[in-house]
Amino acid sequence: MNYRQPELRRALAADYAIGLMPSTARRRFETLLLDDPTLRAEVAQWQENLVGLTTSLEPQPVPGRVWQHILARIEPQRLHVPEKRPFWSWMRVTAVACTLVVAVIVGVIYNRDTPAFNATLVASNQQPALTVQAFDRYLNVEPVTVASVETGRSLELWAIPVDGVPVSLGVIPDNGKGRVELNESQRKLLGTQTTMAITLEPKGGSPSGKPTGPVLYKGQLASL
Repeated sequence: MNYRQPELRRALAADYAIGLMPSTARRRFETLLLDDPTLRAEVAQWQENLVGLTTSLEPQPVPGRVWQHILARIEPQRLHVPEKRPFWSWMRVTAVACTLVVAVIVGVIYNRDTPAFNATLVASNQQPALTVQAFDRYLNVEPVTVASVETGRSLELWAIPVDGVPVSLGVIPDNGKGRVELNESQRKLLGTQTTMAITLEPKGGSPSGKPTGPVLYKGQLASL
């Protein structure tokens, strides 16, 4: 990976400052910081820009009626359980237990799913707007500071490979948070030479299959 590319350096510094960088990538990045004062200054600039987001809020008193409602909900309730349960009740208990086992197994498998690439998409003022994590078959998009989208318009996500020809990955929610499923040809576009961009398009996405609106956010994928 060429760590001298300005856009990549800004994206990595933003990920580090925001705290979204995985532990392995974070240790590797901290090693780079030891010998790169310019990169340290980039991180310091991001931290200074984001310091306002960490300002604590003043505690607010909770009305007494709220505590009363909480206590009413958590106080133990007496349940009448018959001594003998019909056969169908045991079937129901068994079905619920099997469902829980399946849910746990699915959850474990899902948690093992780790992203291969990530990118921080910045606005024209170089402020981070969204983060994109690229998994094997989908992208996970999380907003940082996304501007509101006017009525009748949509945000469309694009992959721009080395040949410079944008390929649509789909429309994302107006608030910037969502999951984008990828087909086989789209997955082949992902790599450290790929730039991610979001444009403002007509409702439902570009009618021509090519970007028609302004580029709102942009950033380069980096491997983890």
